[in-house]
Amino acid sequence: MNPLLKKLQPYPFERLRALLDGVTPNSALEPLNLSIGEPKHPTPELITRTLADSMHGLASYPATAGSPALREAMAAWICRRHGLQALDPMSQVLPINGSREALFSFAQTVIDGRADALVVSPNPFYQIYEGAALLAGATPVFIEQDRSRGFRCDWSTVAESVWQRAQLLYVCSPGNPTGAVMGIDEWQLLFELSDRYGFVIASDECYSEIYLDEQSPPLGSLQAAQQLGRDGFPRLLAFSSLSKRSNAPGLRSGFVAGDSQLIRSFLLYRTYHGSAMSLTVQQASIAAWNDETHVRDNRAQYRAKFEALAPLLLDVLDTAVPQAGFYFWARVPGDDDTGFVRELYRQYNVLALPGSFLGREAGGHNPGQGFIRLALVEPQAQCVEAAQRLRQFVQSIQ
Repeated sequence: MNPLLKKLQPYPFERLRALLDGVTPNSALEPLNLSIGEPKHPTPELITRTLADSMHGLASYPATAGSPALREAMAAWICRRHGLQALDPMSQVLPINGSREALFSFAQTVIDGRADALVVSPNPFYQIYEGAALLAGATPVFIEQDRSRGFRCDWSTVAESVWQRAQLLYVCSPGNPTGAVMGIDEWQLLFELSDRYGFVIASDECYSEIYLDEQSPPLGSLQAAQQLGRDGFPRLLAFSSLSKRSNAPGLRSGFVAGDSQLIRSFLLYRTYHGSAMSLTVQQASIAAWNDETHVRDNRAQYRAKFEALAPLLLDVLDTAVPQAGFYFWARVPGDDDTGFVRELYRQYNVLALPGSFLGREAGGHNPGQGFIRLALVEPQAQCVEAAQRLRQFVQSIQ
């Protein structure tokens, strides 16, 4: 067996199950789950209809690179959404089977096998970044998302010795779990560091289309690169998918876009990896990327949930309505996030995710400790009921 597998830590939801093992929830209350960030809004009819109408595509092997029509649809959407002047669909865009598998496999493409290779990641973080680093033979280095900085990383504090050994940097904007959005100054610093030290940037943007101010969409990495005059997006790939944007997590469809040399190498890896997207899924994806009406409707539903829950939570928990994403990242009374989650489940039959499960101890401190993540994915009435119970619980322990 691959000895690197022993380095993998249990996934957050496996840890949650272990935490709650033996806990009997209040059976008088309907179970409510705010722990997992799985979109629950109905998948739009234009996607399901196109999927059903394209079943003939199952009769053919798909190309790993995807059809020209799919890559053109993806490139056109990226240009519309981020105001790009140009993006070559044949050399700068590649379809993927959801951002998760691509964020993982991309590390296998980038890491060169040196024993001292590092992969830099924000902390807290999406656990795929850590697993990708470890199974590529690299060592992950975690940079705290600083509460005093609006849960943004202070990249200027990273030692030069780390950047010298770094081969890959994962960033997530809008952030999971915090909802923080990276600005142009932060991107400029990261690009300068990438130019100086040669590491690649993988920008996880799967939450980019879930934002609350319709007039202020989050800045994307390719958009930032264009604004800073970085022709060709050197050492940069953006990762996105239809899972959150279009409520189609089971479609497993997304894209990577950016540096054509990285795209070419990643395509070579994926050809051997066997990760081609079904022609049936490609047709449904084209329909999704070509439509924005369902995306605006989706945002409106999340906006309504935040508006309904904010009055219930903001005065009992240390939290705020995020700029983007569909999570509340909330500080709990005391510092025992796991104990808080256990008792909330036992007394009120509400599931939340301990923030410490999304972070790693670095410098003697886990920046997720004392926080919980609340996912607003269930129907609004259930989210409101869960927030009301959460409010009662907090009031009972203060």
